[in-house]
This record gives sequence, C-alpha cells and structure tokens, in this order.
Amino acid sequence: MEANCCGKRKKIRTPEEKKVLLDRLKRAEGQIRGIEKMVETDAYCPDILVQVSAVTSALNSFNRELLACHIKSCVKSDISAGNDEAIDEFVKLMQRLMK
Repeated sequence: MEANCCGKRKKIRTPEEKKVLLDRLKRAEGQIRGIEKMVETDAYCPDILVQVSAVTSALNSFNRELLACHIKSCVKSDISAGNDEAIDEFVKLMQRLMK
C-alpha cells in the first residue's frame, strides 16, 4: 500500500493536500465568525443569509477537494490492489453525500 493511502480509517496526506484543505477550512471558519458578528450586531437577515450561502459554498468546495484526493489516492489504490469493497464503500459515501 502506498504511503499516502487510506488504511485502518486513517489517511496520510501530503503537505500540499493538507495546505489546500486547511486553507479552505480556515476560509469557511472566518466566514462563520463574520456571521456570528453579524448576528451579534443585529445585521439585516438577507445579508446574513447571503453570508451563510457563501459558507455553504466554501464547505462544498472543501468537500469536492477532499473527495478528489480520496478518489485519486485511496480508491485508486484499493481498486488496483483488488479490494473491490472500496467500490461499495465509495458508492455508500456518495449516497450519503447526495441526500
């Protein structure tokens, strides 16, 4: 198994993967803090809703990036190694994400 693959429910990520993912999370975290401040200062509801939509978009971007990393490393490696259970796991994951 490759050093950067999933195993035992853990994934060793490259420094580049970590940076991209953490940058996206920090962006969303900053947006959430901004929303908190908007609520505390009694901002107009539609303005808050627009910011919530931006956070949702940021988290969706994070999910897309993480999913791409997972497919390119873990799923690819498992299928190459003959672990067809990885396909079932991936299908179940996609079903959960698409609710």
